[in-house]
Amino acid sequence: MRRFFCDCGQEIFLESGVCIHCQRAVAYFPVITDMVTLEAAGAAWRICGADTLVKLCGHREQYSVCNAVLAMDDEHSLCLACRLNRTIPDLTREENLARWHKLEEAKRRLLFGLQSLGLPLEAPVTGDVHGLCFDFLEDQRTNPSMPEEFVSTGHHGGVITINVLEADDVQRVWQREQSGERYRTLLGHMRHEIGHYYFELLVTDLVRFEQLFGDPGQPYDEALEHYYAHGPLPGWQQSHISAYASAHPLEDWAECFAHYLHMSDTLETAVQRGLIAAIEPANIDALLSVWDGFSVSLNELNRSLGLRDAYPFVTTPSVEEKLRFVHRMIGAGRW
Repeated sequence: MRRFFCDCGQEIFLESGVCIHCQRAVAYFPVITDMVTLEAAGAAWRICGADTLVKLCGHREQYSVCNAVLAMDDEHSLCLACRLNRTIPDLTREENLARWHKLEEAKRRLLFGLQSLGLPLEAPVTGDVHGLCFDFLEDQRTNPSMPEEFVSTGHHGGVITINVLEADDVQRVWQREQSGERYRTLLGHMRHEIGHYYFELLVTDLVRFEQLFGDPGQPYDEALEHYYAHGPLPGWQQSHISAYASAHPLEDWAECFAHYLHMSDTLETAVQRGLIAAIEPANIDALLSVWDGFSVSLNELNRSLGLRDAYPFVTTPSVEEKLRFVHRMIGAGRW
């Protein structure tokens, strides 16, 4: 993640809405993929130091769950990130506003990273009329009036479904422990599920895909039923980034795609803060080499604070080959 600064010189962040030093409004402006400082201009807003008039995203104005602005002449009332929402949580339930805010923060970071990689966000999938969109749904565990007893986080045909319960920190940790997972975050969920979306958009070399990941045409439901009934493949640690990646080749791809985003974003943050030297984005071998050492340091920093490992995974040679493939497909799919 790049570093951002208010006009007063105070560092701000992708999630910021106000500068903590000068108390001026700040915003993310997708047109220039940057944070900007705002000043009132009558009923509108102006970017400080420029003549550019902007308007607040409708979800910022109404719910304070977004921090974006749009060009004044933009025909839309919502920013791109908010327009990708097909279903938002039921806001008659007070706790859902805070959950939605967390979901939107994770989604904005996801989309910023995807745009930085030059990936399309609204391309149609396999001929469907819709492109990418998000459903933030509840089930009876959080809302007894809902018809579904359980809503799974997942992807189908460009629609990414996230159960709003994942935005409850206590519930998410409980679910992580129940599932025996090493890592479970909102951003991780979104990066994994959007990996399924990009499989259909990016993967053109199916021969190499099958060599690395296996046959994507394997019966999907049967594979997942087997995984949940019998656990991961024996010895999965040597060939997969996670236990769940061994459930099906498409899950393996989605897990590797998510981890590629974890690596690229974290290393960019480290470069921006002077922790490591700059890495040529096209050099996947350099990225993997630096990540191997940096992730160990990251974990040791967490342990020094009494926290769990930030990155509790091992990138074996087999996993690295899969990450190289993800890198190649992303490079071929750039705008």
